[in-house]
Amino acid sequence: MLSRIPTVTFRGIDTLQITVEVQISSGLPAFKIVGLADKAVAESSERVRGALHSLGLAFPSKRIVVNLAPADVIKEGSHFDLPIAIGLLCAMDILPTEQLSHYLMMGELGLDARIASVSGILPAALAATRYELGLICPKEQGAEALWSGNSDILPAGTLIEVINHFKGIQLLESPSPQAPPSQVKFLDMKDVKGQENAKRALEIAAAGGHNLLMIGPPGSGKSMLAARLPGILPPMTSKEMLEVSTIHSVAGLLKDSSLVMTRPFRAPHHSASMPALVGGGLKTKPGEISLAHHGVLFLDELPEFSRQALEALRQPLETGSVSVARVNGHVTYPARFQLVAAMNPCRCGYLGVKGHECKRAPLCAEEYQSKISGPLLDRIDLHVEVPAVLPYELTHLPEGEPSSEIAKRVLKAVEIQENRFRDTSIRRNAEADGEILEAITELDQAGIDLMHRAVEQLTLSARGYHRILRVARTIADLAGEERILAAHLREALSFRRILHRSNG
Repeated sequence: MLSRIPTVTFRGIDTLQITVEVQISSGLPAFKIVGLADKAVAESSERVRGALHSLGLAFPSKRIVVNLAPADVIKEGSHFDLPIAIGLLCAMDILPTEQLSHYLMMGELGLDARIASVSGILPAALAATRYELGLICPKEQGAEALWSGNSDILPAGTLIEVINHFKGIQLLESPSPQAPPSQVKFLDMKDVKGQENAKRALEIAAAGGHNLLMIGPPGSGKSMLAARLPGILPPMTSKEMLEVSTIHSVAGLLKDSSLVMTRPFRAPHHSASMPALVGGGLKTKPGEISLAHHGVLFLDELPEFSRQALEALRQPLETGSVSVARVNGHVTYPARFQLVAAMNPCRCGYLGVKGHECKRAPLCAEEYQSKISGPLLDRIDLHVEVPAVLPYELTHLPEGEPSSEIAKRVLKAVEIQENRFRDTSIRRNAEADGEILEAITELDQAGIDLMHRAVEQLTLSARGYHRILRVARTIADLAGEERILAAHLREALSFRRILHRSNG
């Protein structure tokens, strides 16, 4: 007696179809799972045994072999419980094998036969659609699976519900579409008094997708400014929502079976390890940079992060993806994130602040800022100083411009870029390079002369030169200008700050 039930395993956010083969044969009673199963899958035998026992079904006193094919692919996770149990019931002639072989299945079984939620339902549902299969999944995740567009989804709360459905005793109801979440209320930029230069940098960063570094003493408002960036970012497209939601589904972070509708804002603590940032660990899970895909990764106290973790960001910042290499395989995750970082000017934090003079200047600043490598800094388009605001100034400064007005300008600039790059894979100015950057850059003579002087005086690398052009292009888009003027270049150059280095 042999049955075959389809399911999937994951390689990053990609799915690989797995066939669960269950064979019952004569011989000494045994229940073996083969096919490079990890411990969670191997323990499935006891969960399946307990679930069948709770339903009053006698476990066959024969030799049972479960093969997870292809056998040379590592299988991880508890979602194999349901297809193994259904495959066993088919091999026992309790359920119709032919009918159930047209359904991809995922779900963890409890000892009382309840089907518990698992990670990765959304990408599994998308895979089922590609394979022209239906999907049987945990009841509370039916609405999540529905976002895939697959119309043949059967969410079940218990194993007996699946049995009764295919025996014609009861019907599993199709999931109901999940209502969109209520409008998210973002923090408003009008709460920030003063710091006009920093707010301008945030607007440029939002419009062009540029990376941003804010440098200033404690309490100057760096974290406050960063927290308000999501309120001026352009809304995500439906394609971006699906990409982000797929990553969050694999990580087990989707809440209430709803898609991620707003751009992610991830702010890990500076004690985060390299695997926590870029991905990895025992099961090669997505890291913070992938969870921030199409959104913002905010690193507060940047020099306090480990050097190894920061240097690991260099390649994803350029390519928009991260490849995690482990002994048991290579996994690639999308990581097209916008880096926003904040740091103090020195270890004590008060370099150049009146009344709080740094006693070890300039050595304190040189040692602290040298923790960030030049190549990483070169990948950050905008460097802006955030000076301290005196308490008595807060009572006299007017209320800032609301985020809604800034967001309108940002959206117009984004629409200009979408039209400009509509025939390419590029979305925003920050991604333009090479021939594409040259094609969108048109400087007048004053601009050419200005850039020549800047290259000589600032000793810009080729990457730094291109980044100034990208920022200037975004500034021109915000102004509605087709050409990049010298004024746009001057503003872009003002955001290239030279940090304190011992070598000058």
